[in-house]
Amino acid sequence: MKKALFIIGIAGCFAVTSCTVDGYVTDQPADVVYTRPAAPGDGYVWIDGDWVWYGGGYHWHNGYWSRPRGGRSWSAGHWDHTDRGYRWNRGHWR
Repeated sequence: MKKALFIIGIAGCFAVTSCTVDGYVTDQPADVVYTRPAAPGDGYVWIDGDWVWYGGGYHWHNGYWSRPRGGRSWSAGHWDHTDRGYRWNRGHWR
């Protein structure tokens, strides 16, 4: 029984971390150009589009309008270049 729980626990750890791991690509994808829609109302903040890693590559998700989060500001995502290649650092509230 303990061995089975151990194996299930290890498998669960791999499943969780595999969902959150971003990959590296040899070439940074080209900038995506699209028209920002009008704000839905006063006080909204534009959240830039983001690159999301899944299926072995980065895929673009368009930006959107959001209400600000209590005294925090949006920090846009950016590409980092390392000896392994390019890696996207997602935008976040700070």
